[in-house]
Amino acid sequence: MLGVANSPWVYLVTSLLIIADAFLVVVPSETAVVALGALALSTGTPSLWMLVPVTAASATLGDTLCFLIGRRVGTGWIRHARLARAVEFARATLSRRAASVILTARYVPFARIAVNLSAGATGFSYRRFLPLSLIAGVGWALFNVFVGASFGALFPEQPLLGVVLAVVVAIGLGVLIDTVVARTTR
Repeated sequence: MLGVANSPWVYLVTSLLIIADAFLVVVPSETAVVALGALALSTGTPSLWMLVPVTAASATLGDTLCFLIGRRVGTGWIRHARLARAVEFARATLSRRAASVILTARYVPFARIAVNLSAGATGFSYRRFLPLSLIAGVGWALFNVFVGASFGALFPEQPLLGVVLAVVVAIGLGVLIDTVVARTTR
C-alpha cells in the first residue's frame, strides 16, 4: 500500500475510483481517500495539497456525469404511476430544498446516485446543481481526508495501523450518517 501512495499514478487512480463511485456504490472511493489521507500525514505521500482538490474535483465530475445521464434519459420513459409520483416528488423536493438534498446525498451512496440522476432527469437547472455539487464535493473530500489524516497524525510511526483505524472509523461514521439521514427523512 505504501508503494501505491508513492506512485505518480495515485491521483489518477483515486480520481477514477471516485468517478466510478458516482455510478457504482460498491467502488470503495471513500475508503481509498481515507487511507490515502492517513498515509499522507504519516508518510508524507501522497500530498494532501493534491489529494484534497483531486478528490473534490473527481466527486464533482462524477456527480455531474450522473446528472447529465439523468438529463439525457429524462422522464419520458416512465409509464408506471408509482414511478411518476416518485419523479414528481423528486422534482418538488429539489425545487424546495435543493441545497440540503444535494449536500446530504453526497454522503449517502444510493441517495447520491438517485438525487443526481433525478436532478438531471427532472430538468433541475445545471447552473444551480453545479455549485451545490462542488460544495458537496469539497466538503466530502475534506471530511474523508481529515478522518484519514487524523489517524495518520496519531500513528506516524505505524502508518498501516493509522490506515486501518481511519478506515474503520470512516466506515462507522458512514453507517452513522446513513442511519441519521434515514431516520430524519422518514
